[in-house]
Parts: sequence; C-alpha cells; structure tokens
Amino acid sequence: MNAAPARTAKIEDAPATSEFEGEIREFIRRDVAQLRRPGAEPQTSEQATANINSLLDRVSGSSVTEIDSLIADLRNVREFLKSEGERVQREIASYAQLSTVAMTSVKIIAESMSQWKAQVSDARLDRA
Repeated sequence: MNAAPARTAKIEDAPATSEFEGEIREFIRRDVAQLRRPGAEPQTSEQATANINSLLDRVSGSSVTEIDSLIADLRNVREFLKSEGERVQREIASYAQLSTVAMTSVKIIAESMSQWKAQVSDARLDRA
C-alpha cells in the first residue's frame, strides 16, 4: 500500500470539513441574529436543543458512514493479507519440498559417482 490513497482521502475530506464548518457558522449566525432582533421571541431551550441535535445528527451521520466505510476497507485489507499469508506459506512449503527432493537427488548422484569412480580406479589397477 502506498501513501497516495491517504493523501486522496484527506483531499476528499476537505469538502466535508468545509461543509461542516459552514453549517456550524450558519447555526451560530441564526442564533446570534435571533438574539439581536428587537422584539423577537427568544428561542426556547427545547428549540435550541432540537437545532443542536439536528446539527449533531447531520455531522455525526456522515462521520459514522465514513467510519463504517473505513472499517469495511480495513476488513477487506485484512482478508487480503490473510489470503496472501496463506499463499506465501503454501509457496514456502512447496519450495521446502522441492529443496528436499533436490538434496536427495544430489546425494544419489554423488553416491553413484563415487561407485563409478571406485570401479574406474579398480579397472586401472587391474590393467597395471
């Protein structure tokens, strides 16, 4: 994995952050403007609470969705790494088996050559 997706994610988060900051500014402007209006009825605590809850629901909703998406991505990466780990283990087992077979073959060849060498030496001694 490289750092490019992380940079892309930060760039993609910028509009969401700007949108969130804009909503907070708008919320504050509405509350302050309502307090400054002469003769305007002040907002009840229930209305203020409802406004704050609404804002928090919108903000947390996108955050929760983003977290769920990240969790799904991490699960996919975990599954990929698990399958790759299993594949590497199978490859290592295969190479270990191949190495064992190769070593056995080399031993057989070396024994055969030493027998041939002994036969050639005996034949030379017989000629002499």
